[in-house]
Parts: sequence; C-alpha cells; structure tokens
Amino acid sequence: MTTPIVQSPDNSLLPGPLLVVEDEPLAQARLRDVLISLGYAADALMFAGNIAQARALVAEQPFAMALIDVGLPDGNGIDLIRVLHERDPALPILVISTWSTEQTILTALQAGATGYVLKERDELEISLSIRSALRGGAPIDPFVARRILDLIGARGPLPGKLAAQTLKQGDALSLTSREIEILSLVSKGLTNREIADVLTLSKLTVGCHIKNIYKKLAVSSRTQAVFEARSHGLLP
Repeated sequence: MTTPIVQSPDNSLLPGPLLVVEDEPLAQARLRDVLISLGYAADALMFAGNIAQARALVAEQPFAMALIDVGLPDGNGIDLIRVLHERDPALPILVISTWSTEQTILTALQAGATGYVLKERDELEISLSIRSALRGGAPIDPFVARRILDLIGARGPLPGKLAAQTLKQGDALSLTSREIEILSLVSKGLTNREIADVLTLSKLTVGCHIKNIYKKLAVSSRTQAVFEARSHGLLP
C-alpha cells in the first residue's frame, strides 16, 4: 500500500494522513496539538469518535498511521486494531489509552498494535512515542513494559487465543470499589441524580464513573453493564 506524505514546516516529509480514534473531545484536542507540533497540518489529521466512523474513514482512503484508544462508545478498540492490521500489516498502530490491565495490553499487541502508551503521559512523552512509531519503532510505556515483564515472569507468554478470551474478564475485574458501588445502585434502577444524592457525590462525578464502567466492560448501556457485571460475579 502506498503511503502518502505531508510537508512539515521545516520542509521534512512526514507520512500521512493520520487516523486518530478517540471519543473524548479534550483528548482529541490534545492529540491534535501534539501532532501539529510534530509538523502535521490540520487537514492531514482525520478524527473518529467511534469504531463505525473509523471504519468509514478507512474505507475511503489509506492511512500512514493510526492512534487508537481501547475504550470506545461502540466497542473495543482492539477489534479495530485487528481489522486494520489484517488490511495492512505494515501500518503503525499506536494505542494511547488509560487501560493498563495485562490482558488488555497483551491482546492489543497481539492484535497488531505496534506500541502502547498511557494517556497520563505528558505531551513530550506522547510526541516521542508517535515519532518512534512513525520511524518503525515499537514504543512501549515504561509502566506497560513492567506489567508485561511481570506477567511473563509469573506465568510465561499467554497464547493469543487465551489472551483474547481473558481480555474482557480482566477489564471487568479492574472495576474499582466505587465503580462497583455505583453499578450496584444502577442495578436497583436509580438515576445518576439519585445515585449522587445517596453517595454524596456530584451528578457529573457519577456520570464520569459510569462512563468508565462502560469502557471497562465494553458496553453502551446501563442494562448491558449490569448484565456483564453479574456474569463476572461483581454483582449479586
């Protein structure tokens, strides 16, 4: 597949266009700023807020690189990584996500991701990771690398099929005690406002917790979240 190029302000050539799959507006803006600082023009950056939008963009044109979040509104970003890798095995795919469970990391890498960095890193670290991936490197966040080494040391490499099977379970078990508490109230039919009153939290805080629950369980509704939590023994 031929890779287009874009001209940067310092006259160097950068591979483009780039696909950014991220549903959070603030995270999108942050990545846009980082990429523009690297020399990309705004029109060389394509943004998708979910998997469906990303698939539509990929069907229209080739991309030189993809930056993908794992938790997306309509599914798991790892499924998209797998599709993109099958279409173009040479495509650099960098995961930029808050998810850091061993199963998520390993499955993303096995699906075809060439690097994995956590969103909590500052702009310079993210910029360096993007540069590395563009040059054919495999940037791995130091925290991610430690988790992988710990996992390999404890159990040895996970077979691809086993890693895929344990992905969802691992993410479900990563729910915090507060998230499980909120999900328990959701299962009783309480609204966000009612949950906020019961737990003495703001409605916005409750909404953020529920959104994180959706991402970790790879669901898009309260009913699905309760069902998944019960299937993993997190709720009675």
